[in-house]
Amino acid sequence: MDTLQQVLQISAKLLKHLNEIPKGEFRSVYIDEINMMLDERGALIEKLRQEGFQMDSDNKIHGTLAQLDKAIRERLDDVMKLVKLDMKDLQNSKKNEQQYMNPYSSVQVMDGMYYDKKK
Repeated sequence: MDTLQQVLQISAKLLKHLNEIPKGEFRSVYIDEINMMLDERGALIEKLRQEGFQMDSDNKIHGTLAQLDKAIRERLDDVMKLVKLDMKDLQNSKKNEQQYMNPYSSVQVMDGMYYDKKK
């Protein structure tokens, strides 16, 4: 199988994988699989570049590859946004838990002190 067909195959597989976003504890395995497929795809694309591959807008296979690449980028952006949102929620929950455990940690009052402004 030539390199272009391999790139198309791994791209289609990656796009299919990106369409199913798991929740909870399975997300780390999901992200590891994405990284593995992206590494494999990157190596194949680098091999194509070394062979002197040029995109041809008239070629149907090249058009399909361009569409797959665009869809993969969009789905990766969506996955990245979800991961960032989860990280932000985790930071907020840690902050809220810390504030619950010690509600007066952020209050800075000087109780018991009297300043006489008279001279």
